Amino acid sequence: MWMKLQTTLLVLQLKFSDQECVTDAYPPEERKLGWEVVNLDLPADQRYNDLAEKRTPQILNLLRFVKNFTSFILHGKLFNFVDKDLGPLADTLPAPYGDEIKGLSKATGIPLGEVVLYNIFYEIFTVCTSIVAEDKTGNIFQARNLDFGLFLGWDVQNNTWMISEILRTLIVNIDYQRQEKTVFKSVTFAGYVGVISGMKPGVLTLTLNERFNIDGGYIGILEWILGKRTAKWTSFLSRDVLEKATSYEEARDMLINEEILAPVYYIIGGTKSGQTNYDNWKPPFVIDDRRTPKASFRELYNVLSTQPVLNKLTTYTTLMHASTGTVETYIRFCKDPCFPW
Repeated sequence: MWMKLQTTLLVLQLKFSDQECVTDAYPPEERKLGWEVVNLDLPADQRYNDLAEKRTPQILNLLRFVKNFTSFILHGKLFNFVDKDLGPLADTLPAPYGDEIKGLSKATGIPLGEVVLYNIFYEIFTVCTSIVAEDKTGNIFQARNLDFGLFLGWDVQNNTWMISEILRTLIVNIDYQRQEKTVFKSVTFAGYVGVISGMKPGVLTLTLNERFNIDGGYIGILEWILGKRTAKWTSFLSRDVLEKATSYEEARDMLINEEILAPVYYIIGGTKSGQTNYDNWKPPFVIDDRRTPKASFRELYNVLSTQPVLNKLTTYTTLMHASTGTVETYIRFCKDPCFPW
């Protein structure tokens, strides 16, 4: 009840910003993320051991918050169900994801059901902004803000979403390698094995964005639990594409032809002029206008630093350029006055 009240009071706490377009935000070096390596040559259940050891306290903190926030559901017994009944779901997940999740559970000491929940939560709930832009010379850039935590508890003292604050401590750049060579790169949360933002150097960039639907991903997950398992988990498909596709066209076809559990947009960018995607039957969106080419990391970061594109939910901004294999990620904070979403 108190958490609901905090959220209700949100509107009374905020002063909305009238900020104009930002032009000087890039580069904020103090917030730039470094890199972790995941070795795909290792057995699936060992790949995340090093990363898990570094971030176990932060993952536990997130799960502790979710437990407290959902304590009113089923009289506080929701996580009894998660710990008892969600763990076996790992055995039904496609390779290598089930084994990777089991390995994370073993490495962190976190119950398997809770690690499964952590890895399927994106199918249900998130909000994001993505941009694909082409400059005058045909270079393709992709950028995104990852927003997460809407209505999941408001901190009235610090004017921020509670879960967004916790997620900022979990953000990592991961370089997935075989034989010490990069296969693809991802920006994610430690302990999460799918891909919501990623790049295959020389081939494509990819981001996954929510597509609003009345049932979200609930129906797809329920069908999976009940035994209908023909659809793909959205973030697992993203990773499959980055790992296996050898061209922009192959990646596009993989995404088009697969049934998926949850309604999402896959936003992709290639390395050649014209390799962007959006609803081309609509006028260009003001923050995603690829018909008026002017793009660089600096300009895209400035756009994504302008409110309300940048807001209290924004956890990170990532900038990607497939042709050069460059990925830059920055942890984001929106100082007051700032839009809540």
